[in-house]
Amino acid sequence: MRAALVEAAAALRTGDVPIGAVVVDGSGVVVGTGRNVRERDADPTGHAEVVALRQAAVARGAWRLAGCTLVVTLEPCTMCAGAAVLSRVDRVVFGAYDDKAGAVGSLWDVVRDRRLNHRPEVVAGVLAAESTTLLDDFFATHRR
Repeated sequence: MRAALVEAAAALRTGDVPIGAVVVDGSGVVVGTGRNVRERDADPTGHAEVVALRQAAVARGAWRLAGCTLVVTLEPCTMCAGAAVLSRVDRVVFGAYDDKAGAVGSLWDVVRDRRLNHRPEVVAGVLAAESTTLLDDFFATHRR
């Protein structure tokens, strides 16, 4: 999660919401990193999780990321939760809950929907205070 927090802080340089993600393989090696790049790239799909999952798939040479863990500073939205399911990661670890758009337990629970063929394990609230502070500080200066 510390590596994801570093990625989140780096998003501030481009005016993006400070959300960061890493994909770690079964040996604990980081195979993908990402930060929000929606503002930088003018890309509505430029979420930290999608960026990290894409990078991990390139690094592994396969879209199936079995054996990997997606670690992200904020609870994934529906798009990112769906990407986690479709990439076949073993688990999703996140920091802060997202009461407005969270799809890993807050508003929806996409990753544990029994109708889907893959359901990653979920570990929530890891370094949540640090993730929340980063987001609160950002929005304090952007929403007045």
